[in-house]
Amino acid sequence: MKIGFIGLGVMGAPMAGHLADAGHEIVTVLNRSPLPMDLKASAVASPAEVARLSEIVITMLPDTPDVERVLIGRNGVLEGISAGKLVIDMSSISPIATAEFAAKFREAGAGCLDAPVSGGEVGAKAASLTIMVGGPAAEFERALPILEKLGKNITLIGENNGAGQTCKIANQIIVALNIEAVAEALVFASKAGCDPAKVRTALMGGFASSRVLEVHGERMIARTFAPGFRIRLHQKDLNLALESARALGVSLPSTAIAQQLMNACSARADGADADHSSLVRALEVLSDHELSKKKE
Repeated sequence: MKIGFIGLGVMGAPMAGHLADAGHEIVTVLNRSPLPMDLKASAVASPAEVARLSEIVITMLPDTPDVERVLIGRNGVLEGISAGKLVIDMSSISPIATAEFAAKFREAGAGCLDAPVSGGEVGAKAASLTIMVGGPAAEFERALPILEKLGKNITLIGENNGAGQTCKIANQIIVALNIEAVAEALVFASKAGCDPAKVRTALMGGFASSRVLEVHGERMIARTFAPGFRIRLHQKDLNLALESARALGVSLPSTAIAQQLMNACSARADGADADHSSLVRALEVLSDHELSKKKE
């Protein structure tokens, strides 16, 4: 089928590539960046034109304002959508805004799912993403063959639009607090005179073992902060968590601390686009100790 795919960034490009490899015809939007060399796709002038030409439209964009502009802005997807088509937003954005966008598409007779993902660039390239979906079960079943080309763990969280985004926020809370915990532990052990690499190896064999300790603990020690997932994007997700928590009357004290540490990292000249494992830098400043430095 013809699939519109808007948002060919670090994750979107390989995701669209998997759909093209599966035999689907990909339609996207012309922008300032050229199409990836290895992506078989045709480009048109606007999101509205993408919607006119496609049976299903997928968006993979950075933040709520980007999705709003592409979906319901001038020359947006809504202007080109027609009854019977399906919109799948795989961005990580506000659950409240998601429900509002979906209502507009339903008024036009189109289906709408929110399907944010976890797994980062590695998962996008390997088609092993975890996909958290919100929306009617019938629309989920229709989308499932497409989603199965992009991920392995695909779950319908709830039949209300916004359920997928709520689950993604929960995911980002857990990941952020795990990163903070690993960073605190390694800075503590290092300043006490232990080799953080050996501490990490020992902890990987016990109950403290985690994927974050394995991957991001190694990044912290090796100082390899080239982005897999940019800290500014995780910072955005924690902002969404705290905004939603205020609306729900939920207390998220540790999430607020993690967000402030990310704010401190983002204030650095090279901070906002570094990997989210670079949260350790804020703790190093507070402790006056860098992991790479041995205790005198």
